[in-house]
Amino acid sequence: MVTKPPLLERLAQGPLLADGAMGTMLYARGFSFDRCYEALNIEVPEVVLEIHRAYLQAGAELLETNTFGANRYRLAEHGLADRVGMLNRAAVALARQAAAEVERPVWIAGSVGPLGVPLAPLGRVKAVEAREAFREQIAALAEAGVDALILETFSALPELVEAIRAAQEAAPHLPIIAEMTFAQDGHTLMGHTPEEVVEALLELRVPIIGANCSVGPAKLLPVIRRMASRVAAAGGPPPYLVVMPNAGWPEMAAGRLRYPATPDYFAEYASRFLALGVRILGGCCGTTPEHIAAMRRVLEARSEPSAEEHRPILRAVTPPAHAKPEPTDLARRLRAGFFVVSVEVDPPRGHDASALLEVVRTLKAGGVDALNIADSPMARLRMSPWALAFLVQNHVGMETILHFPTRGRNLLRIQSDLLAIHALGVRNLFVVMGDPPTQGDYPEATDAMDIVPSGLVRLIKERFNAGLDHAGESIGQPTAFFVGVALNFNAPDPAREMKALRRKIRAGADFIMTQPVYEPAALRDFLRRYEEQEGPIPIPVLAGVLPLMSLRHAEFLHNEVPGIQVPEAVRERLRRAGEERARLEGLRLAQEAAAELAEFAQGLYVMPPMGRYDLVFQIMEAIPAHRRPHGTPE
Repeated sequence: MVTKPPLLERLAQGPLLADGAMGTMLYARGFSFDRCYEALNIEVPEVVLEIHRAYLQAGAELLETNTFGANRYRLAEHGLADRVGMLNRAAVALARQAAAEVERPVWIAGSVGPLGVPLAPLGRVKAVEAREAFREQIAALAEAGVDALILETFSALPELVEAIRAAQEAAPHLPIIAEMTFAQDGHTLMGHTPEEVVEALLELRVPIIGANCSVGPAKLLPVIRRMASRVAAAGGPPPYLVVMPNAGWPEMAAGRLRYPATPDYFAEYASRFLALGVRILGGCCGTTPEHIAAMRRVLEARSEPSAEEHRPILRAVTPPAHAKPEPTDLARRLRAGFFVVSVEVDPPRGHDASALLEVVRTLKAGGVDALNIADSPMARLRMSPWALAFLVQNHVGMETILHFPTRGRNLLRIQSDLLAIHALGVRNLFVVMGDPPTQGDYPEATDAMDIVPSGLVRLIKERFNAGLDHAGESIGQPTAFFVGVALNFNAPDPAREMKALRRKIRAGADFIMTQPVYEPAALRDFLRRYEEQEGPIPIPVLAGVLPLMSLRHAEFLHNEVPGIQVPEAVRERLRRAGEERARLEGLRLAQEAAAELAEFAQGLYVMPPMGRYDLVFQIMEAIPAHRRPHGTPE
């Protein structure tokens, strides 16, 4: 057996060469990306072993285990969440077997990637849950005998921090290699700069830090330069630097992914990275044993650092501040204490909205303050709600509240959509999860989302309304969105709903709109319990009112529409009224609810069923006169 010093002692002697991509090599051997690559450690171990051998033959001194996605969340996508330990141990065994076959020291690094699910506050996975998942994987890697842990391809610094803390708890004896991935603008996808990443990792005393994946060597060079500059300025024993770029930006050719960066191109940049003081060189997506062999040749013929690598760092100039945007009319009315009434409409199924615009003109003339425009209600195909909002505001002169679901949108699309909506003049948003496509016309449509409602509220209020995007880059002038959030006061788990509401309020929500209320005492009780636990709700509440048209309508809403409960006592009243008088009884129930809600809510959110907009005015008649002030707020 070849003896070897600990990894940090080896790095003190000079640069070390790591291997390249595992996924790229498996893909080239015919394993599609929808396979669980970590399961191949058991299903076809000889293939993984062959790839390790190829990298060692190319001159690699550090092998990464085939465990990038071997955590409970990613494995759950393949029904393998209970095999975390088995797959990680099998991967380490294969890497160690390959290392034992060569007559030189080889270090094994246990690969740990992101969990593949967003963490709170953008997602539902809590920090403590994330750390436990990382700890589970890392403990298995440590038990199997890795020499180091490589935490790679993290785009969210908070998630990397949780992984580091898990590693320090589960395997304090193992050195950590921590790598972030950066976008073309030199920031992480979460908006952190290289300097901010270094600061966080220095505080955690991570011994080896750097970047991997990203775009290609040319884009990572300035990132590493900035990291090296910050490390040098920190003083004290500096951490070692690591870089493992992609082989450029992938493209499709003949139905297969192809990476453009050649081994010679990679070798050229290897020299430049070494000149910046990088101690571990390797490759990420698209790199092959040929790329590693090219870098090995550079290491064997090292030259002195070039003066070209010491260029000054250029920093972006902070854009000038802009005047604070004017609040919406809805915002002014709510802040002035006016009782407001909003009415929900569904966009038309075709491209002609003229009939609906006539309805809206009537609603405005009758005293309705704002128009709620649903987005693909019940996941059925309709006109874009943006278009309808634009038509209403420009042809009728009535403010809209645009429903903005997070479901089915990734983070990039959400941000571009927000810019487009603002450009159309829409300012009031109602942030919701959205109806799942499985219940609508297109059940095959994607249900994915990158952000939960509270995270979207925070993005809008803290970033866009401050003139920045999610990455912290300027979007020019700040947006002026006024943001509402949903409340299901009849949720099966009231404690969870209260926590969700607290997160939304803390994220900056401006107002609340509830599910339909049939027993105002239930909403009043929820608000009372929230106040006892969290203090008074600091933002206005618009209570939902949805008139019932029949007993069958009530039963449908109660049994088939998520989030809506029609109490048995209400259904019994409809039952006693009989089929002929049920519609009148449903209106009477809505009027009674509206009158009581007006005493403690700040407005009504009326949802006319089946296009019965005439019911809106009959419900408004039930609002006590002292709760319907007229005029324009200052």
